[in-house]
Amino acid sequence: MSTYNGINGYDEPRATALYENSDLLNVSKPGRIASIVSGAMLTTSAINNINKHPFSSLFRLVTGGYLLYRGISGNCPISAAAGKKAGDSHSRAINIRKKLVINKTRNEIYSFWRDLENLPLFMKHLASVEQLDNNNSHWVVIGPSGIGSVEWNAEIVKDEPGRLIGWRSASGSEIVTAGRVNFREAFGGGTEIEVNITYRPPAGYVGTGLAWLLNSTFERMVQKDILSFKHFVETGVITI
Repeated sequence: MSTYNGINGYDEPRATALYENSDLLNVSKPGRIASIVSGAMLTTSAINNINKHPFSSLFRLVTGGYLLYRGISGNCPISAAAGKKAGDSHSRAINIRKKLVINKTRNEIYSFWRDLENLPLFMKHLASVEQLDNNNSHWVVIGPSGIGSVEWNAEIVKDEPGRLIGWRSASGSEIVTAGRVNFREAFGGGTEIEVNITYRPPAGYVGTGLAWLLNSTFERMVQKDILSFKHFVETGVITI
């Protein structure tokens, strides 16, 4: 039985034990911290821009308030309604697939893509890709309008020169992501590439400030980045 101490309410160790055994606590500690930070940023931005952009500011204010609630309380009604617990590993994924024909040889395109540090040149959702060794790299992705970011280490899992590159996030990464690019000679000349990219945030993605990963705006941004590859490789000009 918990005792009331008149200052902090119920005896903290016992109250915490009761709370942690409750279904109310379904957001991890790192998720709660990230949620509070993200919620505070969104709320501040909404207040500062309420006169200029009332509708978008209202949306940010509601989202920021929700994130603050999740961070402070450790409870996510959305996750609870979906039957998700803090122990669940990941949620649904965003899957992107594009085919392009590029007026360059297969080996030229493969060599450019295989140097992963080239990718942020035309993929604006990538803040950076650092090659750690021949097969391992460190990725940093940013959200729409520069709001939110996430980083992880990735490894090349399949490499067939001139034909195929496949990669995935390393074990223990905050999100699960994977990609694959196939290179084929196109009928009539040039090279056909097929790009497949998947991003899957953790189950408590709203509470960890990663909700933007499943935002349609982010998906469109990644698709646009892939289309920018053709223009960049053929002309050497970076599109905005």
